[in-house]
Amino acid sequence: MSTVKAARTDTAGTRLTIPVAALAFVIALAVQFIGQAKIDLGIGSIIIFPMVWGLILGLLVSIQKFKPLGIDLQRVAAALVGVAVLLLVARLAFNIGPSLPTLLKAGPALLLQEVGHLLGTIVLALPLAVLLRMGKATVGATFSLDREPSFAMVSEKYGPDSDQYRGVLAMYVFGTLFGAVFITLLTSLVANWKIFDPLALAMGAGVGSGSMMAASVASITAAYPGDQDAILGMAAVSNLITTVLGVYVGIYVSLPLADKFYRVLTRKQQNRQVVAAGAGASGSASLSAADAERETAQAEENRRFRERVAESSAAIKLPLWLSLSVLTVLGIGTASIAAKGFSLTIVLGYVVLLALVLVGIALAKVTRKISAIVFITTIGAYISSPWFFAAEPLNAAVKTVDFLSIATVMLTLAGLSLGKDIPLLKNIGWKIIPVGLVAITASFLLATVIAEFALGLWH
Repeated sequence: MSTVKAARTDTAGTRLTIPVAALAFVIALAVQFIGQAKIDLGIGSIIIFPMVWGLILGLLVSIQKFKPLGIDLQRVAAALVGVAVLLLVARLAFNIGPSLPTLLKAGPALLLQEVGHLLGTIVLALPLAVLLRMGKATVGATFSLDREPSFAMVSEKYGPDSDQYRGVLAMYVFGTLFGAVFITLLTSLVANWKIFDPLALAMGAGVGSGSMMAASVASITAAYPGDQDAILGMAAVSNLITTVLGVYVGIYVSLPLADKFYRVLTRKQQNRQVVAAGAGASGSASLSAADAERETAQAEENRRFRERVAESSAAIKLPLWLSLSVLTVLGIGTASIAAKGFSLTIVLGYVVLLALVLVGIALAKVTRKISAIVFITTIGAYISSPWFFAAEPLNAAVKTVDFLSIATVMLTLAGLSLGKDIPLLKNIGWKIIPVGLVAITASFLLATVIAEFALGLWH
């Protein structure tokens, strides 16, 4: 059997991008035409949005066997998602400026609710993982919902072949495949109970993931359409705070706390192991050798899993002009359907968003330490605020671009990129599924509850 691997493409041009763009165009426009569906569950109702249909159809296209979507094409779709997130952030920034008075009235609630995002997973998901005997992978899987930043934190502390790092990888794969769909259903159900302030729900939606935040906010705005601008602005700020604080809190608070909590919960198990080791002292040499062999085998298995995840998530570079051109065409198409007709104002809105994205990327390259998302959010909030002289015409143009239409494009492309991740399911095991569902639920609900109480106290 040949051991030669096909060369992997690390850059792509129009040859690989156009087929992906064409598929995404057809799927995104089709699901935008289909619209949303409301399902009554008795205890509440859930709304399935075009973005979710797009994610599901994209996934089905990427895994079908009739004419398989190549790995490089899926990686191109993933690269387009990264740029689409910037466009989504730019659109959300134009809801922050006009909503600044509302955001200021929220007071400390915006900061206090971050406790829910940053610690909610530890409080509920970690004990469940211990109950399911996930081992040391529990720590990596439950200390944070942050995506890529978690890799560096855990790798530096425990090593890339550790069980803790395997836990991070497992949660990453789970979130990639199921996160957006699950949080859409969850927030749709909770929002339609009408027991929480919509601003508290918006804060809860800022879990630190652009795709999950977009999916969550769609459900909240559907339940509270009159508060759409304030909801979008609040969610964008909450998501930014979670992203910025996540790295520091993860390193100095969440990860050490998760490690300590895990040791406390497994103390009796560790004591039994010590007693067993003492009882078998006569054969301690053979036991130590067996333990060392098991640890070596587990480390090797973790290394192979890490390499498979790295291969699946390996980035591919696209020219920026090509990415933005494709996303603009897709975005104008879906926005026109959402607006029930094409308008030059939609084109103007996209020109403004593109300019903001380009400025953010340029500043990020100059500083090299501050993310483009921070620049895009900050500048967008300012130029859409009452303090900027041209805020009124800019807001008028950008608001013709439906926020959900950008989310539909982004999640459709995400769906087209997921086929390469499906084989990883057999590596992560079934235990990560209930743990992942509880982690997302805990992060959203605990942050929402804290925000609800904080808003009440502050007001």
